[in-house]
Amino acid sequence: MKTVFVTGASGTIGMEVCFDLLKKGYKVIATDKKTNEFAGRENYTFIQANITDKSAVSNILSSNSIDAVIYLANSVDNDIPSVITDQELNDNKAADKYFWKAVESSKIKDVMLLSTHQVYAPTKSREPVREASDLKPVTDYGKMKLDSENNMASAFKKSDSNIIILRVAPIYKSSYPQNLRDRIYDPKEDAAYLYNEGSYGFSLCCIYNLVEFINAILAGPQGHYSGEYNICDTKITLAKDIIAYEKSFQRISKIVQRTGSPDSILGGFGSKKSKSDYRFIDPSTYTSNILYDNTKAKRFSTFRWTLANTK
Repeated sequence: MKTVFVTGASGTIGMEVCFDLLKKGYKVIATDKKTNEFAGRENYTFIQANITDKSAVSNILSSNSIDAVIYLANSVDNDIPSVITDQELNDNKAADKYFWKAVESSKIKDVMLLSTHQVYAPTKSREPVREASDLKPVTDYGKMKLDSENNMASAFKKSDSNIIILRVAPIYKSSYPQNLRDRIYDPKEDAAYLYNEGSYGFSLCCIYNLVEFINAILAGPQGHYSGEYNICDTKITLAKDIIAYEKSFQRISKIVQRTGSPDSILGGFGSKKSKSDYRFIDPSTYTSNILYDNTKAKRFSTFRWTLANTK
């Protein structure tokens, strides 16, 4: 039975990851600053601690025989508000200072970091964004995650561990539609909206595609598979399909049809908000249909989940 250490285990992503690991027979050691419903389950050990607690977290690593680490702490889902604060940035820096070196010292086979698609340079090109594309994050969250990527790589540069960086697009599931709604909902009008016919789309990630990729790595592929991986649905999700999906759950009652330039939609946020708010969406990119290419990740997992089969 493999033992997996999961940080950030009480968030939306952490709960799904831990649930699947337990279902597949792994022993899970989990930590987060808040507890969760799995505490007390068989094969699940929970230590309540902030990721900045060097003593508590280092003790977990040194006193257990761990096969894999999944670092989900300081990641955006239901844990962090849309605007990243100085405290969250400082917590991430504090964790980076000790965590990766502590993991490297433990000689753990697989080490995964949940990063973000926001590490890439902004693009309005219709070319898919691949792992070799330029890196130049503009959001505070993107910069924070790229720093973690670099700190992780530095700590493991002489290691035989497999270092896996998961550059995840905004996640969704039926009970967590926030990242879907952000793309079709205007809080000022308290209504969903479509620009023209809604045949434009966004790169998103069903949470089950992320979970299945993680499990595919843990299942034991042979060889060296360190590297960066785009984790996202294989095709873009159209705005009109998000509307239909949210209507099926009766979460939308009013829809506004909009015409004209997409630059006018939700405009006027200013540069400060675009940097600090990881949910910020540049309206000028609406019709660009930017796709993050997951071909590299599909060597390990099928990425079979879409909005259509996520119920």
